[in-house]
Amino acid sequence: MRLATIQTTEGPRAAVLTGEHYVDLHATDASIPARVRDILDGGTEMLAAIEKVSRRADAVRHEAKTAKLLPPIPDPRKIVCIGLNYRDHAAESGAPIPKEPILFSKYATALIGHEDNIVLPPVSKEVDFEAELVIVVGKRGRNLKREEAEGYAFGYTIGHDVSARDWQLKKDGKQWMVGKTFDTFAPLGPTIVTRDEIRDPHNLGIRLRLNGQTMQDSNTDQLIFKTADLLVYLSQVFTLEPGDLVFTGTPPGVGFAREPQVFLKPGDVVEIEIEDLGVLRNGVVAS
Repeated sequence: MRLATIQTTEGPRAAVLTGEHYVDLHATDASIPARVRDILDGGTEMLAAIEKVSRRADAVRHEAKTAKLLPPIPDPRKIVCIGLNYRDHAAESGAPIPKEPILFSKYATALIGHEDNIVLPPVSKEVDFEAELVIVVGKRGRNLKREEAEGYAFGYTIGHDVSARDWQLKKDGKQWMVGKTFDTFAPLGPTIVTRDEIRDPHNLGIRLRLNGQTMQDSNTDQLIFKTADLLVYLSQVFTLEPGDLVFTGTPPGVGFAREPQVFLKPGDVVEIEIEDLGVLRNGVVAS
């Protein structure tokens, strides 16, 4: 199943992709919540209801090619990000391999959807790109055991950890969170692909193209801390909740580590492709 949030005349609506259309679930059946996050709260029974609703002859459908996609979870309770989680990216950054996950966060105001524009802030001249696999948490949990943790992932989506390197790395004391959470710095989507459709989240090709040129090209088998490891680690600190987003880190090839360095500029188009998940595309504009 591929869930999305689409913009309708009635506001944002949870939708499921069926062929060439998105089915507006709440408009088809009012018992289905209008928000994806609330759907996740409903568990497996809710997913079974969605499967049935999506096949109805009278389902309210929107053409996929013209639908306006919002971030699949536009209102997460938490956005947690993992730094230096690919071995080769840690090496290109000149950093040692982490012994524990390196954490920072983004705010929900940074989220944008597929085909929305990344806006370059006037206070940064070094805005970089980072392709990421994102875990979408599916149920509430705390102090998870390793053998059960994978079951807390509802599914996966594509994320872009846009980063103002001059704020992240050159401010006093370094400002990882601030450099990562400017408005529009968290493109997400286009859909959430449920866990059962992903053969192995640790064997997915992941690549980023800038204006058609491949800049990052790797595989999630390079992750230092696997998805279950991350969920276990995080659940020691706070309660995981449905709709929480976990950006799992980026592979090598980022702009600041290149010679010469490459930073985003107005008119650029960034595409992130992850095997089995699709393509997330965003333009870049000046403030």
